[in-house]
Amino acid sequence: MLANNLANASTGGFKVDHEFYSTYVAPELDDSSQSSGDEMPVVQKPWTDFSQGTLQQTGHPLDLALTGPGFFSVNGPSGPLYTRNGSFQLSNTGVLTTSEGYPVRVQGGRTLQIATGAPPKISAQGDVTQDGQLLGRLEITAFSDPNKLSKAGATYFKAAADARPIAAKSTQVQQSALENSNVVTAEAAIRLVTVMRHFESLQKAITVGTQMNQQSISEIARINS
Repeated sequence: MLANNLANASTGGFKVDHEFYSTYVAPELDDSSQSSGDEMPVVQKPWTDFSQGTLQQTGHPLDLALTGPGFFSVNGPSGPLYTRNGSFQLSNTGVLTTSEGYPVRVQGGRTLQIATGAPPKISAQGDVTQDGQLLGRLEITAFSDPNKLSKAGATYFKAAADARPIAAKSTQVQQSALENSNVVTAEAAIRLVTVMRHFESLQKAITVGTQMNQQSISEIARINS
Protein backbone atom coordinates (compact mmCIF):
# COMPACT_ATOMS: atom_id res chain seq x y z
CA MET A 1 0.00 0.00 0.00
CA LEU A 2 2.78 2.44 0.91
CA ALA A 3 4.73 1.59 -2.23
CA ASN A 4 1.61 2.15 -4.34
CA ASN A 5 1.04 5.55 -2.69
CA LEU A 6 4.61 6.58 -3.44
CA ALA A 7 4.45 5.29 -7.03
CA ASN A 8 1.33 7.42 -7.66
CA ALA A 9 2.56 10.59 -5.97
CA SER A 10 2.61 12.33 -9.36
CA THR A 11 -0.56 10.70 -10.76
CA GLY A 12 -3.28 13.31 -11.26
CA GLY A 13 -6.42 12.70 -9.21
CA PHE A 14 -4.88 9.84 -7.19
CA LYS A 15 -6.18 9.51 -3.62
CA VAL A 16 -3.84 8.23 -0.94
CA ASP A 17 -4.61 5.05 1.01
CA HIS A 18 -4.07 4.60 4.74
CA GLU A 19 -4.41 1.58 7.02
CA PHE A 20 -7.21 0.95 9.48
CA TYR A 21 -6.12 -0.85 12.64
CA SER A 22 -8.02 -3.25 14.83
CA THR A 23 -6.91 -5.34 17.83
CA TYR A 24 -5.86 -8.96 17.57
CA VAL A 25 -6.06 -11.32 20.53
CA ALA A 26 -4.80 -14.88 20.25
CA PRO A 27 -7.65 -17.45 20.57
CA GLU A 28 -6.21 -18.87 23.79
CA LEU A 29 -6.25 -15.34 25.28
CA ASP A 30 -9.67 -14.35 23.98
CA ASP A 31 -11.10 -13.82 27.44
CA SER A 32 -12.29 -10.55 28.96
CA SER A 33 -10.41 -11.43 32.14
CA GLN A 34 -7.08 -11.38 30.31
CA SER A 35 -4.84 -8.32 30.46
CA SER A 36 -5.02 -5.90 27.57
CA GLY A 37 -1.23 -6.18 27.39
CA ASP A 38 -1.69 -9.38 25.39
CA GLU A 39 -3.50 -7.53 22.61
CA MET A 40 -1.75 -6.60 19.39
CA PRO A 41 -2.69 -4.00 16.75
CA VAL A 42 -3.10 -5.41 13.24
CA VAL A 43 -3.97 -3.83 9.92
CA GLN A 44 -7.57 -4.78 9.21
CA LYS A 45 -8.12 -2.98 5.89
CA PRO A 46 -7.04 0.11 3.95
CA TRP A 47 -9.12 3.25 3.67
CA THR A 48 -8.94 6.06 1.13
CA ASP A 49 -8.36 9.71 1.96
CA PHE A 50 -10.58 11.74 -0.39
CA SER A 51 -9.20 15.14 0.64
CA GLN A 52 -8.63 17.76 -2.05
CA GLY A 53 -5.32 17.79 -3.91
CA THR A 54 -3.67 20.98 -5.09
CA LEU A 55 -4.63 22.32 -8.52
CA GLN A 56 -2.13 22.85 -11.30
CA GLN A 57 -2.81 25.12 -14.26
CA THR A 58 -2.03 23.45 -17.60
CA GLY A 59 -3.41 25.79 -20.26
CA HIS A 60 -5.04 22.83 -22.04
CA PRO A 61 -8.80 23.39 -22.57
CA LEU A 62 -9.66 19.71 -22.12
CA ASP A 63 -7.95 19.46 -18.74
CA LEU A 64 -10.54 19.79 -15.96
CA ALA A 65 -10.31 19.86 -12.19
CA LEU A 66 -12.88 19.79 -9.40
CA THR A 67 -12.90 21.91 -6.27
CA GLY A 68 -15.11 20.39 -3.62
CA PRO A 69 -16.52 16.88 -3.18
CA GLY A 70 -17.55 14.76 -6.13
CA PHE A 71 -16.24 12.96 -9.17
CA PHE A 72 -16.39 13.06 -12.94
CA SER A 73 -18.60 10.23 -14.19
CA VAL A 74 -17.37 8.06 -17.06
CA ASN A 75 -18.60 4.94 -18.83
CA GLY A 76 -16.27 2.13 -17.81
CA PRO A 77 -16.04 -1.32 -19.41
CA SER A 78 -18.68 -2.75 -17.03
CA GLY A 79 -20.63 0.28 -15.86
CA PRO A 80 -20.14 3.80 -14.49
CA LEU A 81 -16.80 4.71 -12.95
CA TYR A 82 -15.86 7.85 -11.02
CA THR A 83 -12.62 9.79 -11.13
CA ARG A 84 -10.96 13.04 -10.05
CA ASN A 85 -8.46 12.80 -12.90
CA GLY A 86 -9.71 15.30 -15.48
CA SER A 87 -6.97 14.78 -18.05
CA PHE A 88 -9.42 14.31 -20.93
CA GLN A 89 -8.99 14.06 -24.68
CA LEU A 90 -11.04 13.72 -27.85
CA SER A 91 -11.47 10.40 -29.59
CA ASN A 92 -11.32 10.04 -33.38
CA THR A 93 -15.09 10.49 -33.45
CA GLY A 94 -15.04 13.66 -31.31
CA VAL A 95 -16.19 12.06 -28.03
CA LEU A 96 -14.64 13.43 -24.84
CA THR A 97 -12.85 10.53 -23.14
CA THR A 98 -10.33 9.73 -20.43
CA SER A 99 -6.79 8.75 -21.35
CA GLU A 100 -7.94 5.10 -21.18
CA GLY A 101 -10.70 5.81 -23.71
CA TYR A 102 -13.67 5.82 -21.30
CA PRO A 103 -16.36 8.29 -22.49
CA VAL A 104 -17.10 11.17 -20.13
CA ARG A 105 -20.76 11.40 -19.13
CA VAL A 106 -23.00 14.45 -19.16
CA GLN A 107 -26.26 14.72 -17.24
CA GLY A 108 -28.75 12.16 -18.49
CA GLY A 109 -26.03 9.54 -19.01
CA ARG A 110 -25.15 10.75 -22.50
CA THR A 111 -21.61 11.15 -23.81
CA LEU A 112 -20.19 14.50 -24.88
CA GLN A 113 -19.69 15.06 -28.60
CA ILE A 114 -17.36 17.95 -29.48
CA ALA A 115 -16.83 19.16 -33.04
CA THR A 116 -13.40 20.04 -34.37
CA GLY A 117 -12.63 23.74 -34.49
CA ALA A 118 -12.93 26.20 -31.62
CA PRO A 119 -12.05 24.72 -28.22
CA PRO A 120 -15.01 24.21 -25.87
CA LYS A 121 -15.66 26.48 -22.92
CA ILE A 122 -16.62 24.87 -19.62
CA SER A 123 -18.24 26.87 -16.84
CA ALA A 124 -17.81 26.38 -13.10
CA GLN A 125 -21.15 24.51 -13.08
CA GLY A 126 -19.90 22.10 -15.76
CA ASP A 127 -21.82 23.54 -18.74
CA VAL A 128 -19.93 22.76 -21.96
CA THR A 129 -20.42 25.22 -24.82
CA GLN A 130 -18.80 25.52 -28.22
CA ASP A 131 -19.34 28.48 -30.56
CA GLY A 132 -22.10 29.64 -28.20
CA GLN A 133 -24.00 26.34 -28.39
CA LEU A 134 -24.66 24.33 -25.21
CA LEU A 135 -23.45 20.75 -25.66
CA GLY A 136 -24.42 19.49 -22.20
CA ARG A 137 -23.58 19.69 -18.50
CA LEU A 138 -20.94 17.38 -17.07
CA GLU A 139 -22.27 14.74 -14.70
CA ILE A 140 -20.55 15.48 -11.38
CA THR A 141 -21.46 12.85 -8.80
CA ALA A 142 -20.89 12.93 -5.05
CA PHE A 143 -21.76 10.27 -2.47
CA SER A 144 -23.25 10.56 1.00
CA ASP A 145 -20.73 7.94 2.18
CA PRO A 146 -17.50 7.92 0.10
CA ASN A 147 -16.46 4.73 1.91
CA LYS A 148 -18.92 2.91 -0.34
CA LEU A 149 -16.46 3.49 -3.18
CA SER A 150 -13.70 1.03 -4.02
CA LYS A 151 -10.71 1.62 -6.23
CA ALA A 152 -10.84 0.27 -9.78
CA GLY A 153 -7.38 1.25 -10.96
CA ALA A 154 -5.11 4.11 -9.97
CA THR A 155 -7.62 6.95 -10.36
CA TYR A 156 -11.00 5.26 -10.84
CA PHE A 157 -13.60 4.30 -8.26
CA LYS A 158 -16.54 1.92 -8.45
CA ALA A 159 -19.65 2.45 -6.35
CA ALA A 160 -21.12 -0.35 -4.23
CA ALA A 161 -24.69 -1.43 -4.91
CA ASP A 162 -25.91 0.38 -1.78
CA ALA A 163 -23.96 3.60 -2.44
CA ARG A 164 -26.15 6.71 -2.45
CA PRO A 165 -25.18 9.28 -5.09
CA ILE A 166 -26.07 12.88 -4.30
CA ALA A 167 -25.84 16.15 -6.19
CA ALA A 168 -22.49 17.91 -5.85
CA LYS A 169 -24.02 21.36 -5.37
CA SER A 170 -20.97 23.12 -3.94
CA THR A 171 -18.48 21.60 -6.37
CA GLN A 172 -17.03 23.71 -9.16
CA VAL A 173 -15.25 22.79 -12.37
CA GLN A 174 -12.03 24.54 -13.31
CA GLN A 175 -10.99 24.43 -16.95
CA SER A 176 -7.35 24.15 -18.06
CA ALA A 177 -6.31 22.74 -14.68
CA LEU A 178 -5.64 19.34 -13.13
CA GLU A 179 -5.86 18.12 -9.54
CA ASN A 180 -2.61 16.69 -8.23
CA SER A 181 -2.36 13.59 -6.08
CA ASN A 182 -2.94 14.19 -2.36
CA VAL A 183 0.04 11.97 -1.46
CA VAL A 184 2.60 13.70 0.78
CA THR A 185 5.74 12.31 -0.85
CA ALA A 186 8.12 12.81 2.08
CA GLU A 187 5.74 11.15 4.54
CA ALA A 188 5.12 8.19 2.20
CA ALA A 189 8.85 7.66 1.65
CA ILE A 190 9.65 7.80 5.39
CA ARG A 191 6.88 5.35 6.26
CA LEU A 192 8.02 2.95 3.52
CA VAL A 193 11.63 3.02 4.78
CA THR A 194 10.38 2.45 8.35
CA VAL A 195 8.38 -0.61 7.30
CA MET A 196 11.39 -2.01 5.43
CA ARG A 197 13.58 -1.60 8.52
CA HIS A 198 10.98 -3.31 10.70
CA PHE A 199 10.89 -6.19 8.23
CA GLU A 200 14.68 -6.48 8.28
CA SER A 201 14.67 -6.52 12.10
CA LEU A 202 12.06 -9.29 12.23
CA GLN A 203 13.98 -11.24 9.61
CA LYS A 204 17.15 -11.05 11.74
CA ALA A 205 15.18 -12.10 14.84
CA ILE A 206 13.88 -15.18 13.01
CA THR A 207 17.41 -16.04 11.86
CA VAL A 208 18.77 -15.72 15.40
CA GLY A 209 15.91 -17.87 16.76
CA THR A 210 16.59 -20.56 14.18
CA GLN A 211 20.30 -20.59 15.02
CA MET A 212 19.53 -20.89 18.75
CA ASN A 213 17.20 -23.83 18.11
CA GLN A 214 19.83 -25.57 16.01
CA GLN A 215 22.47 -24.98 18.68
CA SER A 216 20.15 -26.33 21.41
CA ILE A 217 19.46 -29.49 19.42
CA SER A 218 23.23 -30.01 18.90
CA GLU A 219 23.97 -29.53 22.59
CA ILE A 220 21.21 -31.93 23.66
CA ALA A 221 22.44 -34.54 21.20
CA ARG A 222 26.06 -34.14 22.46
CA ILE A 223 25.05 -34.49 26.12
CA ASN A 224 22.89 -37.54 25.52
CA SER A 225 25.66 -39.23 23.59
